[in-house]
Amino acid sequence: MDHESTWILKRTALSDKQIALIDIHTGVIWTYEKLKSRILHWASYFKLSGYKKGERIAILAPNSPDLFAIMFACELRGLIYAPLNWRLSHFELNKLLEDCTPSILLFHNNYQSTIEELLFHTKIPLDSIDRVEFDLSALNSVRTVSTDPWMIIYTGGTTGMAKGVVLSKKAIYANAVNTIASWGLSEKDVTINYMPLFHTGGINALSMPLLMAGGTVVIGNTFDCEEALKATDTYNATISLFVPTMYHSMINTTYFKESSFPSMNVFISGGAPCPELIYLAFHKKGLNFKEGYGLTEAGPNNFFIRSEDSILKIGSVGKCMLLNSVKVLNKAGVPCGIGEVGELYIKGPHVFSFYWENQIETRKTLVNGWLRTGDLAKYDTDGDYYIVGRKKDVIITGGENVYPQEVEQLLLQINGISEVAVLGKEDLLWGEIIIAFISLKEGVILNEERTIEHCKRFLGTYKIPKQVIILPELPKTHVGKIDKKALKLLLIKTNKKA
Repeated sequence: MDHESTWILKRTALSDKQIALIDIHTGVIWTYEKLKSRILHWASYFKLSGYKKGERIAILAPNSPDLFAIMFACELRGLIYAPLNWRLSHFELNKLLEDCTPSILLFHNNYQSTIEELLFHTKIPLDSIDRVEFDLSALNSVRTVSTDPWMIIYTGGTTGMAKGVVLSKKAIYANAVNTIASWGLSEKDVTINYMPLFHTGGINALSMPLLMAGGTVVIGNTFDCEEALKATDTYNATISLFVPTMYHSMINTTYFKESSFPSMNVFISGGAPCPELIYLAFHKKGLNFKEGYGLTEAGPNNFFIRSEDSILKIGSVGKCMLLNSVKVLNKAGVPCGIGEVGELYIKGPHVFSFYWENQIETRKTLVNGWLRTGDLAKYDTDGDYYIVGRKKDVIITGGENVYPQEVEQLLLQINGISEVAVLGKEDLLWGEIIIAFISLKEGVILNEERTIEHCKRFLGTYKIPKQVIILPELPKTHVGKIDKKALKLLLIKTNKKA
């Protein structure tokens, strides 16, 4: 067995009595010894069922410790773990099942009604596997190599049909090692994880690195801001990742205002650009807060910034980590200079292998060993990087490039605005015009005219929104990001009615 396929078993031997996983909702606590036992349980089931190397194991289930046991059992048996987003419709789930063609779909009883709508025959409830007898030989890894696929994680699909990102054993191993070494993680670290375990943020951002380091992963399911903050203190968390919309609700709670969070070394934001007001809320309390950057296809961990630098350089993700490389290229493929905006490219052993059954998109994305992220970035004189926005989101109005993030950050400075999303809308005269969607805090009255007047004081004329649309709440994706695809569809419907 190679080192990538045995590291979890070695860790369970080194840290057998250490707590590996805790379930916030059930109170279940697993030591590393218990984790090994559950890995054996699932590996026994897969072996006795006759599943062969390379077959896909799909799963539809809420966050729980057992999902990690299933992940590791798949890896030991040479199977490919394919978690499905339980927030999707049965139509969308059927599409994913058609794409990855799993040998079995494991499901939690919470989703019985959804399962009945799926056009898939081998559907097994998770709790029915508990009767399987242990087979110690199941822990003997199937002969594999480090480049073999371990997981297919589907992208959010906010820009079209979700793509199955194939992550090899090497990619997951390399991201974990890179994170431990670059971020200084150890067995003393504890994280609170509400990120869904069908998403790379939930699996690979902190959970896998901490399990490799011998730390503790505390698992939440449906996010609740008060519960998450209380769990931070209850379990003495040291490092946790949340998305900006989660932080937005957290900083407005009484618990956030009253607790000093003494155990926390750093709060990390990821998944979307983080508003300055969130940075300032943590800084005011003397708490370390910073942003990370990643994507399903790479890591998702790629940069590191010290907490003391993050407040001085709000919005920066810092410098490239130890085991990966980055570069920024302009449209001509030439490296950008200091402060020049271009597309971010990433290279390293943590990068994905290919899109499942999608060679065309794979060739577009992997170019000469580099991953084209589709994200726009720049770097400063210190070599610290900033993510400016998505390449496809750039608004070109009257021949000028406008990066939505700049306008969004300004609008969030207006007292009373809760959420913001800026999009481009086709226009015969200008090519595109800028449209801002906003939601307001409870009891706040703010109209379009006042919002635009604020922008006129701080932005060049071509960056000022031509229209401000106020909604009760902005739509979200399954990981809590503002869903710009849904907003674009709303724009199209509005235009048709007009």
